[in-house]
Amino acid sequence: MSKILRHFLILVRNHGGRLISAKVAAASSALPRGPSVGFAATSPSLRDRENEDRRASISPIAKRWGSTPEGGGGRAALAGRNGFGLPCLALTVVALASCAKPAATVKGGDSQPLTVSVAPVEIKALKGGVSASGLLTPKLEAAVSTELNGYRIAEVFVDQGAYVKAGQPLARLDDTLLKSQIAQERAIVAQQQVAAERATAEAQRVSGLDNTGVLPEEQILERRLASRSGDAAVKAAEAQLADLMVRESMMTVRAPVAGLVLARMARPGDIAAPANAMFRIAADGVLELNAETPESELGRLHPGDAAEVALPDGAVVTGHIRVVSPEVDAQTKLAGVRITLPVRPDLRSGGYGRATFVDSSHPAMVVAENAVRFDADGASVLVLQPDDRVRRTPVHTGVRSHGEVELLDGPSPGAKVLLGGGAFVLDGDKVHPVEAEGANAGRGGS
Repeated sequence: MSKILRHFLILVRNHGGRLISAKVAAASSALPRGPSVGFAATSPSLRDRENEDRRASISPIAKRWGSTPEGGGGRAALAGRNGFGLPCLALTVVALASCAKPAATVKGGDSQPLTVSVAPVEIKALKGGVSASGLLTPKLEAAVSTELNGYRIAEVFVDQGAYVKAGQPLARLDDTLLKSQIAQERAIVAQQQVAAERATAEAQRVSGLDNTGVLPEEQILERRLASRSGDAAVKAAEAQLADLMVRESMMTVRAPVAGLVLARMARPGDIAAPANAMFRIAADGVLELNAETPESELGRLHPGDAAEVALPDGAVVTGHIRVVSPEVDAQTKLAGVRITLPVRPDLRSGGYGRATFVDSSHPAMVVAENAVRFDADGASVLVLQPDDRVRRTPVHTGVRSHGEVELLDGPSPGAKVLLGGGAFVLDGDKVHPVEAEGANAGRGGS
């Protein structure tokens, strides 16, 4: 605006309208915008140079008023309007210049609804509602040892990691001493049999001599008892021999069940003892995850429920709950949940696993986790209304899993909520909703 006034004042000076230009200069100095322009501060030489520099730009304005800077009619034409033409023109220019900026402000105030992603509230089983970790252990472990004591281990047939069948030989004990004992016992049995036969023959010779007076009754009775004693001695010797034969059959240690050999403690040359386990076998090779679960989550777990077990190498194995422990540890407040897993070569006893349970018997109201925002009033979601305006609704959250969160209370199922927490949207704002791809996948945003 100051530039336009300077052009106008130069025009006034060129045509001699000193009174009018002084009035316009005074009006310009009263305006709040820009510095004032006056003639008193301008020297004659500077004024002449300005006149020469601006003449070309001012000529069109002068022509509109019927004069040129060189013509003498310009002064009369400007003054011939009773001094009101130039002031009115100056005020018009000032008014137009002052109105330009408010017009721009009005234009900048226009706004469009913010485009946001929305997803519906769903009812479904929240996958991974409960998780627990633990160690892999055999479902049924057989500790193999020998019932014999004092025999040296002569040979070992299997090693750790081998799959064995029930009854398969695992190791053999040294039976050298046992064989000699068996031979001695067989000789004793033979002696007892001979003695029993003699006693039986003597008892038969006195048969029918009772009460005849040929032999005293006492001798007759003794021969009969000797025959019976001989028979008993034979049976005792035979029993001793049978015991040694059983020992001989036990000199070969066999697998009680089929399965995977987890450990081999037997070494050739060691002395076997019943208290010392020689092998550890996982029956049928089946392993379980013994997961430690908080007491508060036990009510949601039931035998037969599915569970996904993540291994350290990233593999995921699907199993089923076999047993939920009826006892809770008094110190840790944790209870064991045993999850039976399929037989796989990458499952190793003692390994780590983390189980994620699927509670399919209790469907939950689920939304994307990034739809919930938190402020001083607590957790809430922004619910889309029929008129495309949003309304803040308080919620209480439950279990979180895989980018989803359970709503214990809040909007009804099917209601659409803003994703991304509505960071740039306030309660009552109008928005442009767009359905998010893969609802409740946690990928939406505003």
